[in-house]
Amino acid sequence: MKRYIVLTVLSLLMTASYAQIDRSKQPKPGPAPEINLKEPARFELSNGLKVLVVENHKLPRVRIQLTIDNPPILQGNKAGVSDLTSSMLGKGSKNIPKDDFYEEVDFLGANIYVGGQSAFASCLSKYFPRILELMADASLNPNFTQEEFEKEKEKLITGLKSQEKDVSAIADRVQLALAYGKDHPFGEITTEETVNKVTLMDVEQFYRSYFVPANAYLVVIGDVDFDNVKELVTKHFTPWTKAVPPSFAYSDPSDAQYTQINFVDVPNAVQSEVAVQNITNLKMKDDDYLDALLANRILGGGSQARLFKNLREDKGYTYGSYSNILDNKYSPMRFSAYAQVRNAVTDSSVVQILQEIDKITSEPVSQEELANAKAKYAGSFVMALERPETVANYALNIETEDLPKDFYKTYLERIDAVTVEDVQKAAQKTLFHLQCQGGGHRKRNRCTGKLGKSLLQREDRSRTFL
Repeated sequence: MKRYIVLTVLSLLMTASYAQIDRSKQPKPGPAPEINLKEPARFELSNGLKVLVVENHKLPRVRIQLTIDNPPILQGNKAGVSDLTSSMLGKGSKNIPKDDFYEEVDFLGANIYVGGQSAFASCLSKYFPRILELMADASLNPNFTQEEFEKEKEKLITGLKSQEKDVSAIADRVQLALAYGKDHPFGEITTEETVNKVTLMDVEQFYRSYFVPANAYLVVIGDVDFDNVKELVTKHFTPWTKAVPPSFAYSDPSDAQYTQINFVDVPNAVQSEVAVQNITNLKMKDDDYLDALLANRILGGGSQARLFKNLREDKGYTYGSYSNILDNKYSPMRFSAYAQVRNAVTDSSVVQILQEIDKITSEPVSQEELANAKAKYAGSFVMALERPETVANYALNIETEDLPKDFYKTYLERIDAVTVEDVQKAAQKTLFHLQCQGGGHRKRNRCTGKLGKSLLQREDRSRTFL
């Protein structure tokens, strides 16, 4: 009887509580949660290598990441030397033959990669001392041989030849060259001719010049002890010769003064590669950085964005249309909107992309669009926090991008504070000057200039676009 009375009282209380909630009204969102990121422990070697250590003992795993934060490197008439250097690194060392190196790494169940400006390794924590030693040895004592050089050179040239009639590859090269200029590191073109000019001595010189510790960061995260990491890193990376990479000057890319339309004739193309692009000077530390990301998300950041809905769902021109905006502290970068479309609607697709850009720069976005974009970024941010390496990557960004110490702690709060007006201002700043590129069975176009009315109209199927 007593149990019956207690249960009845609880039931009445719950009913009364439920009756007080108005289900017809959407609950008000609470404040952005506070983000508590663990600060990495730090130390620096005498040669300039900066080390960040994040202890995480949940799993017996360790992740090691070496990043060399050099400015963009201009290769000149020997474009391809960077690719060849990267492909020859990580294949053993002067102390360990390639086959023995691979066999030991595989036996330990680990991964090691060494590139021209980076290195990476992952392993079980009990093998961390040996894997760190192997990674350091492969990074600091590469075994550059003529035989390996010739193999990698042949592979690179074969890859370039395979791209000669690849429409997507052609599109990428044309877009980069026209946006940045062929005398800029991001715009120079690697060809069979430039690769054939590269010698083994060039590779060795490139490595000595740019694989240096002056701008290097080593991040160790996982089931490790800070004191042990410091001892091992000091032992294996102190021999890295102290040096600063050479500096050289090149002009920053800029938008063309007037509207341009450029074509590349690709007779074998079964569809058009259309891209609209412009130069933008966006950096992570900019006050409107998040505003620009949200503007891009609304315009072309996924299947719920305007470009996708217009060109795929409404017009049926393509399987998908998207946009992307890049940031870089060293150089102006690109905003681009792009799609692969049927040949017959190449010009119409460019017009629709331009109209969507015109709309987002001239009209405020809706509150619903902004709310969805915020939810996307907030969700991605929170999910990323589940991965231990996220803490280290965020710490590295703060170091290399000159960000405020609370950049990620206040990330959700700043996302939530972005207004419709902020998004429109960011869109006007990054999308106001315009370039576009496209192509199809017979042609590819690019137009550059301030956004106005329809820049393209179909005049003659076999001749040109105006």
